[in-house]
Amino acid sequence: MGKFSIPIKYGVAISAGLIAYFLILSIFNLHVYPLFSLFNGVIMAYGMYEALKHYRLHKGNKFKYQKGFMASLLTGFNATIIFTIFFGLYAAEFNPGFLDDLITVWIVDYNTNIGIVLFVVAVMGFATSLVLTLSFMQLFKQSWNTKEAKKHTL
Repeated sequence: MGKFSIPIKYGVAISAGLIAYFLILSIFNLHVYPLFSLFNGVIMAYGMYEALKHYRLHKGNKFKYQKGFMASLLTGFNATIIFTIFFGLYAAEFNPGFLDDLITVWIVDYNTNIGIVLFVVAVMGFATSLVLTLSFMQLFKQSWNTKEAKKHTL
């Protein structure tokens, strides 16, 4: 198994879930309400937790905090990049009037364009990935409250 296979596999799976959820919302014309994007965090959390769990099972006793952190973070970043690309294609090509419906007040008052919206989507995804990674690593790190660890303290 390659070094990046788990982050890529789970990143693609998470982004597929995010895209599917977005398209289901678009069927009911609910994708224009940012409140529904809160469930994206649930999708990201589940996928990143499963990726980290799979990574830890794969590494066994060789599991290191730094490597697990990077695997989880890369998983979230991969999902964010793929979803941001999809979102850009959707907003610019598939449904050009989408941004007008999404940010009706901002588009006029603040001269908001597709670049700013994509930047916000990407930053939100990266931030979510970082926070979830820091949270999940607390669950997966090894405890220092062992007899072996006490040998290394003062």
